Amino acid sequence: MALKKADKIWMNGKLVDWDAAKVHVLSHVLHYGSSVFEGIRVYKTPDGPAVFRLDDHTRRLIDSARIYRMEIPFSFGELREAQLETVRANKLQECYIRPLVYRGYGSMGVNPAGCPIDVAIAVWEWGAYLGPEALKQGVDVCVSSWNRCAPNTMPNMAKAGSNYMNSQLIKMEAIANGYVEGIGLDVHGYVSEGSGENLFLVKNGVVYTTPIHGSILLGITRHSIMTLLGEMDIEVRETTIPREMLYVADEVFFTGSASEVTPIRSIDKIQVGSGARGPVAERLQERFFGMFDGTHADRYGWLTVVEPAKVG
Repeated sequence: MALKKADKIWMNGKLVDWDAAKVHVLSHVLHYGSSVFEGIRVYKTPDGPAVFRLDDHTRRLIDSARIYRMEIPFSFGELREAQLETVRANKLQECYIRPLVYRGYGSMGVNPAGCPIDVAIAVWEWGAYLGPEALKQGVDVCVSSWNRCAPNTMPNMAKAGSNYMNSQLIKMEAIANGYVEGIGLDVHGYVSEGSGENLFLVKNGVVYTTPIHGSILLGITRHSIMTLLGEMDIEVRETTIPREMLYVADEVFFTGSASEVTPIRSIDKIQVGSGARGPVAERLQERFFGMFDGTHADRYGWLTVVEPAKVG
């Protein structure tokens, strides 16, 4: 999925031209994967462009950095405003925000002492992550031969760049075998998540999702969907999910900032339910996207409108 260039990228407190946003080839991050990041959607709303759960994403970015002993040289408020500033500078009504904290140029070796902590924020236009028809038609996925990282090996609660090497293996294998996405199992062989998405499963009117100890990222969209399911009086159980439950589910769907709410129509060439978007996923999409077009109220204060920059 090719990037569509925007005008400006925020780097360490300054807006620079897109093509001028560069790092040294000997930056620590390029050799040792020492970065944490976020992915945040900006939606076009009747009140103007609005960021979905900006504060929660910014807190998770700071938490991820803390786990990796990275002292971000900007406060929560500064990071929050910088993301809004970057959206304003690029004059986009809808986009994806990528704040990135990384160890820059300074020293070499596994020990990162001596490397500065740099921060960059980019925005770009990004459509449906798993394809333009995926939200309605669903996607074909497989269970990957690659497991998610075991506990006490890599911190799965941190949204770290290095974790996504595992995700790349899952994704590339799936695509090479003719699927759109892969599902990783945890170290015990139970369902974990997709390469970059949390997973929900519907069986007999109950929704199941993997708990925190299943090597998942605690997704912010995941939390949003669980909240909306509660509104709908649909029971949600966080529980260990055996692989075979995927094959007998009535519905399975991915959630994430990029994937939003994407139905899964087949797993390992076994049809899920009717082989199309199911009623629970459809109701969730209507409620979720309804927050952005004004159909439903933003009951939880999840939207931050990108106000024009103040003059003077």
